[in-house]
Amino acid sequence: MIEKVSDITSLEIANYIRLDDYDDNELDTYLKIAKNYISNYTGIPETSEVEGVETLDTYSDFIIVVYILCQDMYDNRAMYVDSSNINKVVQTILDMHTRNNL
Repeated sequence: MIEKVSDITSLEIANYIRLDDYDDNELDTYLKIAKNYISNYTGIPETSEVEGVETLDTYSDFIIVVYILCQDMYDNRAMYVDSSNINKVVQTILDMHTRNNL
């Protein structure tokens, strides 16, 4: 069972998308982009070396966001997240945790 974002690997993404044959590099790229997107959207860093600082691992609901974003990038074969057509579940979860409201 995956309990934090940093535990997600390309194998978990492949299982979520239901892929038998896949390219690790491609899924690793989607995984990196998804984490970066969440971090940029919310203002929460992916990792921190400072004890007690919140990171993506602090919130377990980001796990499904990573899965959905990776699936969307795989389905559309795009190396970016289309911000104008974002999944409502993803947007709702990210909006709950946004720290960089400008």
